[in-house]
Amino acid sequence: MKKTEFKRDTDPADTPRKGRAARPRLSATLILLRGDPHNPQVLMGKRAAGHGFMPSKCVFPGGKAERSDAFAPLASDFSTQTQSILARHLPAKRARAAGTAAIRETFEETGLILAKPCAPPRNKGPKGWDGFTSRGLGADLNALQITARAITPPYHPKRFDAWFFMARGDDLIDLPECAASSELEDLAWYHFEETKTLDLPAITSIVLDEVQKRLVDPSRPIPFYAMKHGHHQRDWL
Repeated sequence: MKKTEFKRDTDPADTPRKGRAARPRLSATLILLRGDPHNPQVLMGKRAAGHGFMPSKCVFPGGKAERSDAFAPLASDFSTQTQSILARHLPAKRARAAGTAAIRETFEETGLILAKPCAPPRNKGPKGWDGFTSRGLGADLNALQITARAITPPYHPKRFDAWFFMARGDDLIDLPECAASSELEDLAWYHFEETKTLDLPAITSIVLDEVQKRLVDPSRPIPFYAMKHGHHQRDWL
């Protein structure tokens, strides 16, 4: 499908900056859905006011990938379809890090674990994964579905190559009560209509709309949002 230029609402961070653009950091987000498959709720929380990136905005759990995420314990690998898409855009270790980062960050920010039992690591587990290895759990990458990819525009001081994954709350371990962290506050499950009253970043609104469309048509191509030649564009993965 051809590229499409799109317009979006102005974001407070959309101010030109001089100098060389920062290199995007690999990051990942987990869009958790629960309830009615046709009218589900989505988990969102508010970023702390002290954050340097999108402070006080309501977002999905997620964050930047760490080097250790490439060596995270796995209970399952990506589905064949997801693996195929990622392989066209990322080396194998970075693709794995993107998926596991979404799961690790969600656990750190909400206490929810998208995992399954797996064999314990032979040596000490990778940094940041003690909450999984101590429980005999590994990341459940097979539960992830790619929903979108977006690269922060070059005029932002902090930039991310963000991969948005979707998963069902049914795949969580025991689905415990959410526990807000210092990074993500006021965690709650919202119906899509309710999210329209929240203070959302522009890209979050766009991805929420994409999630709703994918629930109706799972065969939709996966969008890739980025700025090219000074214009926001939507391409396809």
